[in-house]
Amino acid sequence: MRGSRKHDLPAVPPRIGQRPIIAILGRPNVGKSTLFNRMVGRRASIVEDRPGVTRDRLYANTEIEGRPVTLMDMGGFEAVPNGLMEEGVSRQCLAGLEQAHLVLFVVDGRVPPTNGDHETVQLLRRSGRPSILVINKVDGNQLASEAGDAFSLGLEPAVMVSALHGRGMADLEDLIVERLPEPPKKRKDDEDEEAQEQICRVSIIGRPNAGKSSLVNKLLGEDRLLTLDEPGTTRDPVDTLVSRGSKQYVLIDTAGIRRKRSMEKLGAEKLAVVGALTSIERSHVVVVLIDAQQGVAEQDAKILGLAVEKHRAVVVGLNKWDIVRRDEDQKAHLKERVREILSFIPWARIVQISALTGSGLDKLMGAVDDAYEQFNQRVPTGELNRLFEDIIDHHPPAMRKGKSVRLYYATQASVRPPTFVVYTNHPDLLHFSYVRYIQNRLREAFGFEGTPLRVLLRGKKKRETT
Repeated sequence: MRGSRKHDLPAVPPRIGQRPIIAILGRPNVGKSTLFNRMVGRRASIVEDRPGVTRDRLYANTEIEGRPVTLMDMGGFEAVPNGLMEEGVSRQCLAGLEQAHLVLFVVDGRVPPTNGDHETVQLLRRSGRPSILVINKVDGNQLASEAGDAFSLGLEPAVMVSALHGRGMADLEDLIVERLPEPPKKRKDDEDEEAQEQICRVSIIGRPNAGKSSLVNKLLGEDRLLTLDEPGTTRDPVDTLVSRGSKQYVLIDTAGIRRKRSMEKLGAEKLAVVGALTSIERSHVVVVLIDAQQGVAEQDAKILGLAVEKHRAVVVGLNKWDIVRRDEDQKAHLKERVREILSFIPWARIVQISALTGSGLDKLMGAVDDAYEQFNQRVPTGELNRLFEDIIDHHPPAMRKGKSVRLYYATQASVRPPTFVVYTNHPDLLHFSYVRYIQNRLREAFGFEGTPLRVLLRGKKKRETT
Protein backbone atom coordinates (compact mmCIF):
# COMPACT_ATOMS: atom_id res chain seq x y z
CA MET A 1 0.00 0.00 0.00
CA ARG A 2 1.32 3.43 -0.91
CA GLY A 3 2.59 5.54 1.97
CA SER A 4 0.32 3.99 4.56
CA ARG A 5 -0.56 6.41 7.35
CA LYS A 6 -1.99 5.22 10.67
CA HIS A 7 -5.04 6.98 12.05
CA ASP A 8 -6.59 6.11 15.40
CA LEU A 9 -9.91 7.16 16.86
CA PRO A 10 -11.28 6.93 20.39
CA ALA A 11 -13.08 3.65 20.96
CA VAL A 12 -16.28 5.30 22.17
CA PRO A 13 -17.72 8.42 20.49
CA PRO A 14 -18.95 11.29 22.66
CA ARG A 15 -22.70 11.77 22.96
CA ILE A 16 -23.96 14.85 21.17
CA GLY A 17 -27.54 15.50 22.28
CA GLN A 18 -30.09 12.68 22.23
CA ARG A 19 -29.81 11.69 18.56
CA PRO A 20 -27.23 9.12 17.47
CA ILE A 21 -24.90 10.46 14.77
CA ILE A 22 -24.49 8.49 11.53
CA ALA A 23 -21.36 9.46 9.58
CA ILE A 24 -21.17 8.99 5.82
CA LEU A 25 -17.55 8.27 4.87
CA GLY A 26 -15.84 7.50 1.57
CA ARG A 27 -13.48 8.61 -1.16
CA PRO A 28 -14.36 11.64 -3.29
CA ASN A 29 -17.17 11.23 -5.81
CA VAL A 30 -18.57 7.89 -4.62
CA GLY A 31 -22.01 9.45 -4.04
CA LYS A 32 -21.91 10.35 -0.34
CA SER A 33 -23.85 13.60 -0.73
CA THR A 34 -26.42 11.93 -2.98
CA LEU A 35 -26.94 9.29 -0.29
CA PHE A 36 -27.14 12.01 2.38
CA ASN A 37 -29.81 13.89 0.43
CA ARG A 38 -31.75 10.70 -0.27
CA MET A 39 -31.85 9.84 3.44
CA VAL A 40 -32.65 13.38 4.57
CA GLY A 41 -35.40 13.68 1.97
CA ARG A 42 -34.31 17.06 0.66
CA ARG A 43 -31.43 18.65 -1.21
CA ALA A 44 -29.45 19.58 1.89
CA SER A 45 -25.99 18.94 0.46
CA ILE A 46 -24.44 20.30 -2.72
CA VAL A 47 -24.19 17.53 -5.33
CA GLU A 48 -22.06 17.85 -8.42
CA ASP A 49 -20.45 15.19 -10.59
CA ARG A 50 -16.86 16.01 -9.72
CA PRO A 51 -14.72 15.21 -6.68
CA GLY A 52 -14.12 17.62 -3.82
CA VAL A 53 -17.43 19.51 -3.79
CA THR A 54 -18.23 18.70 -0.14
CA ARG A 55 -15.39 19.89 2.09
CA ASP A 56 -16.79 20.43 5.60
CA ARG A 57 -19.07 18.35 7.74
CA LEU A 58 -22.77 18.91 7.11
CA TYR A 59 -25.39 17.77 9.65
CA ALA A 60 -29.11 17.15 9.21
CA ASN A 61 -31.73 15.70 11.55
CA THR A 62 -34.03 13.06 10.10
CA GLU A 63 -35.83 9.84 11.05
CA ILE A 64 -35.06 6.30 9.94
CA GLU A 65 -37.94 3.90 10.51
CA GLY A 66 -39.19 6.18 13.27
CA ARG A 67 -35.80 6.58 15.01
CA PRO A 68 -34.57 10.19 15.26
CA VAL A 69 -30.97 10.41 14.02
CA THR A 70 -28.46 12.99 12.87
CA LEU A 71 -26.77 12.35 9.53
CA MET A 72 -23.28 13.72 8.95
CA ASP A 73 -22.06 14.22 5.38
CA MET A 74 -18.32 14.67 5.06
CA GLY A 75 -15.78 15.53 2.40
CA GLY A 76 -13.99 12.86 0.40
CA PHE A 77 -11.64 10.97 2.72
CA GLU A 78 -8.14 10.10 1.53
CA ALA A 79 -6.11 7.83 3.82
CA VAL A 80 -2.98 9.31 2.22
CA PRO A 81 -3.99 12.82 1.08
CA ASN A 82 -2.17 14.75 -1.63
CA GLY A 83 -2.00 18.51 -1.08
CA LEU A 84 -3.25 20.93 1.56
CA MET A 85 -6.91 20.78 0.52
CA GLU A 86 -7.09 16.98 0.62
CA GLU A 87 -5.22 16.90 3.92
CA GLY A 88 -7.57 19.48 5.43
CA VAL A 89 -10.67 17.58 4.25
CA SER A 90 -9.33 14.27 5.58
CA ARG A 91 -8.57 15.91 8.93
CA GLN A 92 -12.19 17.08 9.08
CA CYS A 93 -13.38 13.54 8.34
CA LEU A 94 -11.33 12.14 11.22
CA ALA A 95 -12.74 14.81 13.54
CA GLY A 96 -16.25 13.90 12.40
CA LEU A 97 -15.69 10.20 13.01
CA GLU A 98 -14.90 10.97 16.65
CA GLN A 99 -18.56 12.01 17.02
CA ALA A 100 -20.08 9.10 15.09
CA HIS A 101 -22.09 6.29 16.65
CA LEU A 102 -22.40 4.47 13.31
CA VAL A 103 -20.43 4.77 10.05
CA LEU A 104 -21.72 4.21 6.52
CA PHE A 105 -18.61 3.50 4.45
CA VAL A 106 -19.57 4.27 0.86
CA VAL A 107 -17.70 2.86 -2.15
CA ASP A 108 -18.36 3.01 -5.89
CA GLY A 109 -19.64 -0.41 -6.98
CA ARG A 110 -18.61 0.21 -10.59
CA VAL A 111 -14.88 0.17 -9.85
CA PRO A 112 -12.63 -2.17 -7.82
CA PRO A 113 -11.69 -1.07 -4.28
CA THR A 114 -8.55 1.06 -4.01
CA ASN A 115 -5.64 0.79 -1.57
CA GLY A 116 -7.18 3.78 0.20
CA ASP A 117 -10.46 1.87 0.64
CA HIS A 118 -8.59 -1.00 2.30
CA GLU A 119 -6.76 1.44 4.60
CA THR A 120 -10.06 3.06 5.57
CA VAL A 121 -11.48 -0.34 6.51
CA GLN A 122 -8.49 -0.90 8.78
CA LEU A 123 -9.10 2.51 10.37
CA LEU A 124 -12.72 1.63 11.06
CA ARG A 125 -11.76 -1.70 12.60
CA ARG A 126 -9.27 -0.03 14.94
CA SER A 127 -11.86 2.55 15.95
CA GLY A 128 -14.40 -0.04 17.08
CA ARG A 129 -17.19 1.94 15.40
CA PRO A 130 -20.18 -0.07 14.14
CA SER A 131 -19.94 0.19 10.35
CA ILE A 132 -21.92 -0.73 7.26
CA LEU A 133 -20.36 -1.11 3.82
CA VAL A 134 -22.58 0.72 1.31
CA ILE A 135 -21.82 -0.29 -2.27
CA ASN A 136 -23.27 2.62 -4.24
CA LYS A 137 -24.06 3.29 -7.90
CA VAL A 138 -25.47 -0.21 -8.44
CA ASP A 139 -28.23 0.78 -10.83
CA GLY A 140 -29.19 -2.58 -12.33
CA ASN A 141 -28.82 -6.37 -12.12
CA GLN A 142 -25.81 -6.40 -14.45
CA LEU A 143 -23.99 -3.86 -12.30
CA ALA A 144 -24.94 -5.82 -9.19
CA SER A 145 -23.11 -8.87 -10.57
CA GLU A 146 -20.08 -6.71 -11.30
CA ALA A 147 -19.99 -5.08 -7.86
CA GLY A 148 -18.74 -8.20 -6.11
CA ASP A 149 -15.19 -6.88 -5.90
CA ALA A 150 -16.31 -4.53 -3.12
CA PHE A 151 -16.98 -7.50 -0.84
CA SER A 152 -13.24 -8.21 -0.85
CA LEU A 153 -12.93 -5.32 1.63
CA GLY A 154 -14.22 -7.74 4.24
CA LEU A 155 -16.39 -5.16 6.00
CA GLU A 156 -19.75 -6.52 7.16
CA PRO A 157 -22.60 -6.08 6.84
CA ALA A 158 -22.67 -4.86 3.25
CA VAL A 159 -25.53 -3.67 1.08
CA MET A 160 -25.79 -2.63 -2.58
CA VAL A 161 -27.73 0.56 -3.30
CA SER A 162 -28.33 3.23 -5.87
CA ALA A 163 -28.58 6.46 -3.89
CA LEU A 164 -29.54 8.30 -7.08
CA HIS A 165 -32.54 6.09 -7.85
CA GLY A 166 -33.39 4.81 -4.36
CA ARG A 167 -32.60 1.17 -5.00
CA GLY A 168 -31.72 -0.84 -1.88
CA MET A 169 -32.49 2.01 0.53
CA ALA A 170 -35.03 -0.03 2.52
CA ASP A 171 -32.43 -2.75 3.14
CA LEU A 172 -29.87 -0.11 4.20
CA GLU A 173 -32.31 1.47 6.63
CA ASP A 174 -33.06 -1.94 8.20
CA LEU A 175 -29.33 -2.49 8.77
CA ILE A 176 -28.94 0.99 10.26
CA VAL A 177 -31.77 0.57 12.77
CA GLU A 178 -30.37 -2.82 13.88
CA ARG A 179 -27.05 -1.14 14.75
CA LEU A 180 -28.21 2.08 16.38
CA PRO A 181 -27.56 2.43 20.11
CA GLU A 182 -30.53 1.92 22.39
CA PRO A 183 -32.58 5.12 22.68
CA PRO A 184 -32.19 6.81 26.07
CA LYS A 185 -35.02 6.64 28.53
CA LYS A 186 -37.20 9.70 28.30
CA ARG A 187 -36.76 12.26 31.05
CA LYS A 188 -38.58 15.47 31.79
CA ASP A 189 -35.57 17.51 30.71
CA ASP A 190 -34.90 15.58 27.49
CA GLU A 191 -34.42 17.62 24.38
CA ASP A 192 -37.61 18.02 22.39
CA GLU A 193 -38.58 20.16 19.45
CA GLU A 194 -39.72 23.04 21.63
CA ALA A 195 -36.46 23.03 23.62
CA GLN A 196 -34.42 22.83 20.41
CA GLU A 197 -36.29 25.84 19.06
CA GLN A 198 -35.11 27.90 22.03
CA ILE A 199 -31.46 27.52 21.02
CA CYS A 200 -30.32 30.62 19.18
CA ARG A 201 -29.44 29.82 15.58
CA VAL A 202 -26.73 32.14 14.29
CA SER A 203 -25.98 32.37 10.58
CA ILE A 204 -22.58 33.80 9.70
CA ILE A 205 -22.51 35.39 6.26
CA GLY A 206 -20.35 37.78 4.31
CA ARG A 207 -18.16 38.20 1.28
CA PRO A 208 -15.65 35.42 0.52
CA ASN A 209 -12.55 35.33 2.71
CA ALA A 210 -14.01 37.66 5.35
CA GLY A 211 -13.00 35.16 8.05
CA LYS A 212 -16.28 33.35 8.63
CA SER A 213 -14.87 29.86 9.20
CA SER A 214 -12.04 31.30 11.31
CA LEU A 215 -14.68 32.96 13.50
CA VAL A 216 -16.52 29.66 14.02
CA ASN A 217 -13.25 27.88 14.81
CA LYS A 218 -12.30 30.52 17.36
CA LEU A 219 -15.70 30.32 19.03
CA LEU A 220 -15.35 26.54 19.23
CA GLY A 221 -11.72 26.57 20.25
CA GLU A 222 -10.84 24.02 17.56
CA ASP A 223 -10.33 23.73 13.81
CA ARG A 224 -13.90 22.57 13.28
CA LEU A 225 -14.18 24.00 9.76
CA LEU A 226 -11.75 23.81 6.88
CA THR A 227 -9.99 27.15 6.46
CA LEU A 228 -7.52 28.02 3.72
CA ASP A 229 -6.22 31.37 2.55
CA GLU A 230 -8.28 31.35 -0.62
CA PRO A 231 -11.83 32.53 -1.31
CA GLY A 232 -14.60 29.98 -1.70
CA THR A 233 -13.17 27.26 0.57
CA THR A 234 -16.53 26.78 2.31
CA ARG A 235 -19.39 25.70 0.06
CA ASP A 236 -21.95 23.78 2.12
CA PRO A 237 -23.73 25.46 5.03
CA VAL A 238 -22.41 23.74 8.16
CA ASP A 239 -24.35 23.53 11.45
CA THR A 240 -22.29 23.44 14.64
CA LEU A 241 -23.57 23.26 18.21
CA VAL A 242 -21.41 25.37 20.52
CA SER A 243 -21.65 26.28 24.21
CA ARG A 244 -20.35 29.51 25.68
CA GLY A 245 -20.82 29.75 29.41
CA SER A 246 -24.33 28.60 30.22
CA LYS A 247 -25.69 29.32 26.72
CA GLN A 248 -25.87 27.18 23.61
CA TYR A 249 -25.91 28.29 20.00
CA VAL A 250 -26.19 26.61 16.64
CA LEU A 251 -23.65 28.30 14.37
CA ILE A 252 -24.33 28.10 10.66
CA ASP A 253 -21.22 28.78 8.59
CA THR A 254 -21.97 29.62 4.97
CA ALA A 255 -20.23 30.03 1.67
CA GLY A 256 -19.00 33.53 0.86
CA ILE A 257 -21.56 35.42 -1.21
CA ARG A 258 -20.01 36.77 -4.41
CA ARG A 259 -21.23 39.03 -7.16
CA LYS A 260 -22.90 37.00 -9.90
CA ARG A 261 -20.20 37.77 -12.45
CA SER A 262 -17.54 36.47 -10.07
CA MET A 263 -19.08 33.00 -9.59
CA GLU A 264 -17.47 29.88 -10.98
CA LYS A 265 -18.94 28.68 -14.24
CA LEU A 266 -19.01 25.14 -12.84
CA GLY A 267 -21.92 26.08 -10.64
CA ALA A 268 -20.90 24.93 -7.15
CA GLU A 269 -20.58 28.48 -5.83
CA LYS A 270 -23.96 29.39 -7.31
CA LEU A 271 -25.45 26.51 -5.36
CA ALA A 272 -23.53 27.67 -2.30
CA VAL A 273 -25.13 31.12 -2.49
CA VAL A 274 -28.53 29.43 -2.52
CA GLY A 275 -27.39 27.50 0.55
CA ALA A 276 -26.32 30.74 2.24
CA LEU A 277 -29.73 32.29 1.60
CA THR A 278 -31.40 29.16 2.95
CA SER A 279 -29.20 29.40 6.04
CA ILE A 280 -30.42 32.95 6.63
CA GLU A 281 -34.00 31.69 6.57
CA ARG A 282 -33.11 28.96 9.10
CA SER A 283 -31.41 31.34 11.51
CA HIS A 284 -32.61 33.70 14.20
CA VAL A 285 -29.61 36.07 14.23
CA VAL A 286 -27.43 36.86 11.22
CA VAL A 287 -23.85 37.94 11.86
CA VAL A 288 -22.65 39.82 8.79
CA LEU A 289 -18.87 39.65 8.80
CA ILE A 290 -16.98 42.45 7.05
CA ASP A 291 -13.25 42.40 6.34
CA ALA A 292 -12.21 45.71 7.90
CA GLN A 293 -8.84 45.52 6.18
CA GLN A 294 -10.49 45.47 2.74
CA GLY A 295 -13.08 48.01 3.80
CA VAL A 296 -16.85 48.02 3.62
CA ALA A 297 -18.37 47.84 0.14
CA GLU A 298 -21.75 48.02 -1.55
CA GLN A 299 -21.73 44.23 -1.67
CA ASP A 300 -21.72 44.18 2.14
CA ALA A 301 -24.83 46.36 2.11
CA LYS A 302 -26.49 43.97 -0.34
CA ILE A 303 -25.66 41.01 1.88
CA LEU A 304 -27.14 42.86 4.86
CA GLY A 305 -30.17 43.60 2.73
CA LEU A 306 -30.70 39.86 2.24
CA ALA A 307 -30.90 39.40 6.01
CA VAL A 308 -33.27 42.35 6.39
CA GLU A 309 -35.50 41.05 3.60
CA LYS A 310 -35.81 37.77 5.48
CA HIS A 311 -36.68 39.70 8.69
CA ARG A 312 -33.77 38.34 10.72
CA ALA A 313 -31.98 39.94 13.66
CA VAL A 314 -28.61 41.36 12.58
CA VAL A 315 -25.21 41.98 14.15
CA VAL A 316 -22.34 43.43 12.08
CA GLY A 317 -18.86 42.16 12.86
CA LEU A 318 -15.90 44.23 11.63
CA ASN A 319 -13.24 41.54 11.42
CA LYS A 320 -9.43 41.97 11.38
CA TRP A 321 -9.79 45.06 13.56
CA ASP A 322 -6.44 44.25 15.17
CA ILE A 323 -4.81 45.24 11.87
CA VAL A 324 -6.97 48.29 11.12
CA ARG A 325 -6.70 49.91 14.53
CA ARG A 326 -2.97 50.50 14.01
CA ASP A 327 -3.76 53.09 11.35
CA GLU A 328 -5.81 55.96 12.76
CA ASP A 329 -6.61 57.45 9.33
CA GLN A 330 -7.81 54.12 7.99
CA LYS A 331 -9.84 53.49 11.14
CA ALA A 332 -11.58 56.89 10.96
CA HIS A 333 -12.31 56.46 7.25
CA LEU A 334 -13.70 52.96 7.82
CA LYS A 335 -16.07 54.07 10.58
CA GLU A 336 -17.40 56.89 8.40
CA ARG A 337 -17.81 54.53 5.43
CA VAL A 338 -19.61 51.95 7.57
CA ARG A 339 -22.11 54.56 8.80
CA GLU A 340 -22.70 55.65 5.21
CA ILE A 341 -23.12 52.22 3.61
CA LEU A 342 -25.19 50.75 6.46
CA SER A 343 -27.38 53.79 7.08
CA PHE A 344 -30.50 51.84 6.10
CA ILE A 345 -30.22 49.65 9.24
CA PRO A 346 -29.32 52.05 12.05
CA TRP A 347 -30.73 49.53 14.55
CA ALA A 348 -28.00 46.94 13.86
CA ARG A 349 -25.16 46.85 16.36
CA ILE A 350 -21.59 47.01 14.99
CA VAL A 351 -18.81 45.20 16.88
CA GLN A 352 -15.07 45.31 16.14
CA ILE A 353 -13.46 41.88 16.39
CA SER A 354 -10.48 39.78 15.42
CA ALA A 355 -11.38 36.18 14.61
CA LEU A 356 -7.65 35.40 14.57
CA THR A 357 -6.85 36.59 18.10
CA GLY A 358 -10.32 36.30 19.64
CA SER A 359 -10.43 39.99 20.51
CA GLY A 360 -13.99 41.33 20.78
CA LEU A 361 -15.71 37.92 20.55
CA ASP A 362 -17.33 38.28 23.98
CA LYS A 363 -18.83 41.60 22.85
CA LEU A 364 -19.93 40.02 19.58
CA MET A 365 -21.74 37.16 21.30
CA GLY A 366 -23.18 39.61 23.82
CA ALA A 367 -24.62 41.56 20.89
CA VAL A 368 -25.98 38.28 19.48
CA ASP A 369 -27.66 37.52 22.82
CA ASP A 370 -29.20 41.00 22.95
CA ALA A 371 -30.41 40.81 19.35
CA TYR A 372 -31.93 37.37 19.96
CA GLU A 373 -33.70 38.63 23.08
CA GLN A 374 -35.11 41.61 21.18
CA PHE A 375 -36.03 39.33 18.26
CA ASN A 376 -38.23 37.40 20.71
CA GLN A 377 -39.54 40.39 22.68
CA ARG A 378 -43.27 40.64 23.27
CA VAL A 379 -44.62 43.98 24.48
CA PRO A 380 -47.21 43.83 27.27
CA THR A 381 -50.62 44.70 25.87
CA GLY A 382 -51.21 47.51 28.34
CA GLU A 383 -47.92 49.25 27.52
CA LEU A 384 -48.54 48.90 23.79
CA ASN A 385 -52.01 50.41 24.12
CA ARG A 386 -50.68 53.39 26.06
CA LEU A 387 -48.01 54.05 23.44
CA PHE A 388 -50.50 53.80 20.62
CA GLU A 389 -52.94 56.15 22.31
CA ASP A 390 -50.10 58.66 22.65
CA ILE A 391 -49.30 58.27 18.94
CA ILE A 392 -52.92 58.90 17.97
CA ASP A 393 -53.32 61.89 20.32
CA HIS A 394 -50.08 63.72 19.51
CA HIS A 395 -49.32 62.78 15.92
CA PRO A 396 -52.36 61.45 14.02
CA PRO A 397 -51.89 60.64 10.32
CA ALA A 398 -52.54 63.38 7.77
CA MET A 399 -55.47 63.37 5.37
CA ARG A 400 -54.82 61.61 2.07
CA LYS A 401 -56.75 62.15 -1.15
CA GLY A 402 -59.35 64.17 0.71
CA LYS A 403 -60.03 61.36 3.18
CA SER A 404 -59.44 61.32 6.90
CA VAL A 405 -57.24 58.39 7.93
CA ARG A 406 -58.05 57.11 11.40
CA LEU A 407 -56.11 54.66 13.54
CA TYR A 408 -58.07 52.53 15.97
CA TYR A 409 -55.72 50.23 17.85
CA ALA A 410 -52.67 47.99 17.47
CA THR A 411 -51.78 44.47 18.59
CA GLN A 412 -48.59 42.46 18.57
CA ALA A 413 -49.29 39.50 16.35
CA SER A 414 -46.05 37.57 16.74
CA VAL A 415 -42.32 37.56 17.47
CA ARG A 416 -39.28 36.49 15.41
CA PRO A 417 -39.40 39.25 14.27
CA PRO A 418 -41.68 41.38 16.46
CA THR A 419 -44.74 41.98 14.28
CA PHE A 420 -47.44 44.54 15.01
CA VAL A 421 -50.82 44.91 13.34
CA VAL A 422 -52.34 48.41 13.12
CA TYR A 423 -56.06 48.64 12.40
CA THR A 424 -57.19 51.62 10.35
CA ASN A 425 -60.10 52.67 8.19
CA HIS A 426 -57.88 53.23 5.11
CA PRO A 427 -54.83 50.92 5.15
CA ASP A 428 -54.10 51.78 1.51
CA LEU A 429 -53.82 55.50 2.28
CA LEU A 430 -51.43 55.41 5.23
CA HIS A 431 -48.11 56.77 3.95
CA PHE A 432 -44.96 54.60 4.35
CA SER A 433 -43.29 57.47 6.24
CA TYR A 434 -45.98 57.23 8.91
CA VAL A 435 -45.42 53.50 9.21
CA ARG A 436 -41.72 54.27 9.73
CA TYR A 437 -42.74 56.80 12.41
CA ILE A 438 -44.66 54.05 14.24
CA GLN A 439 -41.62 51.78 14.02
CA ASN A 440 -39.39 54.52 15.45
CA ARG A 441 -41.77 55.13 18.35
CA LEU A 442 -41.82 51.42 19.11
CA ARG A 443 -38.01 51.38 19.20
CA GLU A 444 -37.88 54.47 21.41
CA ALA A 445 -40.30 52.93 23.87
CA PHE A 446 -39.21 49.28 23.91
CA GLY A 447 -35.71 49.05 22.44
CA PHE A 448 -35.68 46.37 19.73
CA GLU A 449 -31.97 46.94 19.05
CA GLY A 450 -30.65 44.41 16.58
CA THR A 451 -33.99 43.22 15.23
CA PRO A 452 -36.23 44.39 12.39
CA LEU A 453 -39.81 45.36 13.16
CA ARG A 454 -42.81 44.60 11.00
CA VAL A 455 -45.84 46.88 11.05
CA LEU A 456 -48.80 45.50 9.10
CA LEU A 457 -51.92 47.50 8.24
CA ARG A 458 -55.38 46.01 8.42
CA GLY A 459 -58.68 47.55 7.45
CA LYS A 460 -61.36 47.92 10.11
CA LYS A 461 -64.41 50.06 10.55
CA LYS A 462 -64.51 52.30 13.60
CA ARG A 463 -65.75 50.57 16.68
CA GLU A 464 -69.36 51.33 17.52
CA THR A 465 -69.97 52.77 20.98
CA THR A 466 -73.08 52.17 23.03
